[in-house]
Amino acid sequence: MSTDTRTITVGIDGSRSSLDAADWAAREAQRRRLPLRLLHAGTEPAVPGGVFDIDDMGDIDDIDVPAGRTRAALDRAAIELSYAHPALDIIARRTATPAVPALLAAAVEAETLVLGSRGRTGSAGFPVGSVALGVAARADRPVVLVRAGELPEDERVPVVDGSPPSTAPYLPVVLGLDPDASADDLIGYAFDTAAVRSAPLHVVHPWTLPTSTLRPWRHRYPGTTVREHRVDGDPGPRLLEASARAGLLVVGRRAGRGPGRAARSLIRHADCPVAVVPHD
Repeated sequence: MSTDTRTITVGIDGSRSSLDAADWAAREAQRRRLPLRLLHAGTEPAVPGGVFDIDDMGDIDDIDVPAGRTRAALDRAAIELSYAHPALDIIARRTATPAVPALLAAAVEAETLVLGSRGRTGSAGFPVGSVALGVAARADRPVVLVRAGELPEDERVPVVDGSPPSTAPYLPVVLGLDPDASADDLIGYAFDTAAVRSAPLHVVHPWTLPTSTLRPWRHRYPGTTVREHRVDGDPGPRLLEASARAGLLVVGRRAGRGPGRAARSLIRHADCPVAVVPHD
């Protein structure tokens, strides 16, 4: 991973999902010992139609956000996170620039950009906001999409002995890998993310993966336990199943292109946060 862009940045829009995303981003910043940047984009006051989501039929729905809610939410998030993480360097910023261009610009300066998605709506999965999906499709840096209701204990092994959940080991990081892709940025992000958590890395790929693909990364991260899962055919169902027992699902997209159909399906249906990583 590069070290010239050194913040974890999260978009705040006043929704519950963005506040839960901010909580996830704060934990990620603490794990990586990086500053946390909270960003609210767009003009005040917020009005009906200020937040958009895509429903299960693919239509864009407007969600009413009361005037001033985003401004108050940004201030409240900064205060609450500073109490929860007193050693964390937190920067809260507002910009009148519309959300998508503002977040894309912020991503250039970030190690990771974190955005919220609405909570699940049943077996159909959960809608992904048009802003979140648009940014994930175009950002130059990894974008993590966090659903509403995500809790700190959701990324750790369930506690059975009464010990504090925060002391439990992290669940695996799951990487969906296309053997035909030149994906060093994708693989590097997955290994680095597993390493900062001291979590195992599970690599799911179709057909046979050349041993040379992961060998240099295994050498670079000797403390990371790596398990490969070969799938004959579409790896999507296996990745979706693995997401139910993962702390983070990592998928790639070709630079200059949006996520493919399989990645979009995983973004919508996965049971854990999803990192979308651009690669060559």
